[in-house]
Amino acid sequence: MKPFKPENHSLIDSTTTLFWFRRDLRLEDNAGLYHALRESTQVLPIFIFDTTILGKLDDKADRRVEFIHHSVSVLQQQLEELGSSLLVLHGTPSDLFKTLQPKAVYTNHDYEPYARQRDEEIKTMLESRGIDFHTFKDQVIFEKDEVLKDDSKPYTVFTPYSRKWKTRLNAFYLKSYPTKKYFRSFKKVKSIPLPSLKDIGFLETGAIFPERMVRLSIIEKYDQQRNFPAIRGTTQLSVHLRFGTISIRRLAQVALKKNEVWLNELIWRDFYHMILWHFPQVESQAFKPAYDRIKWHNNEDEFSAWCEGRTGYPIVDAGMRELNSTGFMHNRVRMIVASFLTKHLLIDWRLGEAYFAKKLLDFDLAANNGGWQWAAGSGCDAAPYFRVFNPALQTEKFDPDHQYIKKWVPEVDTKEYAKPIVDHAFARERVLKIYKEALG
Repeated sequence: MKPFKPENHSLIDSTTTLFWFRRDLRLEDNAGLYHALRESTQVLPIFIFDTTILGKLDDKADRRVEFIHHSVSVLQQQLEELGSSLLVLHGTPSDLFKTLQPKAVYTNHDYEPYARQRDEEIKTMLESRGIDFHTFKDQVIFEKDEVLKDDSKPYTVFTPYSRKWKTRLNAFYLKSYPTKKYFRSFKKVKSIPLPSLKDIGFLETGAIFPERMVRLSIIEKYDQQRNFPAIRGTTQLSVHLRFGTISIRRLAQVALKKNEVWLNELIWRDFYHMILWHFPQVESQAFKPAYDRIKWHNNEDEFSAWCEGRTGYPIVDAGMRELNSTGFMHNRVRMIVASFLTKHLLIDWRLGEAYFAKKLLDFDLAANNGGWQWAAGSGCDAAPYFRVFNPALQTEKFDPDHQYIKKWVPEVDTKEYAKPIVDHAFARERVLKIYKEALG
């Protein structure tokens, strides 16, 4: 697809307000979209396939790009029914906005370091030309400085953060934005053709995506079933939260009524976004600086065996094969495989984090980084370094009949199955020694 040439397009002029979809791919209960529609009568929605991000993806059959493309197509259909359309662009946002001259641009906050830099650059550029750039909180319940300790410093431990989070919560923060009341403010235009996946340099994967459906039967039993990967005990809504195809406020409303343990999962999400906002260095550094002194072994063959699910530890291999095959991994298993990589194999958590970043359909920098640093012991409120998950005991507790393992490692009980890559007792003693030396 050739980069869009806005100077040649008659749709965008000084009477047009742009709403820029990003991590909020829905029309209903969308904060920034609500404000745009309420404050303007000529709102044209846009989406940008950002080549700065896409250019870093090695696999052109990327499930996430296909999920985004599918979600954008749904938005287009909904907008067409309203007599409007979605303008989909392909390029770098800074280049594209250089030649746009709308009345104003509305969008929602993004808390990742790249996004913050991008938005600041675009805000400065637009405002220098007299164009307002408005952003709003949408993807979390509480952000930035909204939940702080009594001394006005950010929390770095989850439990007291979650207590303060719950005391601050009231109906105002859960209220949905009534965007439907203002749908008449969408600019009336003919349908604008969408680029295909091929047009933006990607391929169809044939992936089956989780439904955009809140299953109350799962949420009600979440605290009882969430740790067992062989059953459908989790909602699998994480990808919809990641790309904003469902509203966090809607889910929090349900969680408050149905299951506090599931509500805590939503609070963890806010917590990690808050941590990334206040401590952006965690993107590449240990939250606890002393952990950057650990002498990782980083054996390439062992890392490859972990990636491919042939470590000889069935629960680990099942998780990695599920990830490689589907783009999903059960949360309990994510903890097991992360602990195994960092503690059993002494491989830098950043390598595991990067592999998950390539493979996870629901990849979210804040949550992925937080989870990996938790497993390695280097993060805020992390598991203590001397806590080393025993894969055999984890299997006994959470997959006692080996249903999950047999699904993904069918050769587990045969001679074809790999021998254990490392002895558990040896690995535990080794990691405790290495960590202790690094941490003094």
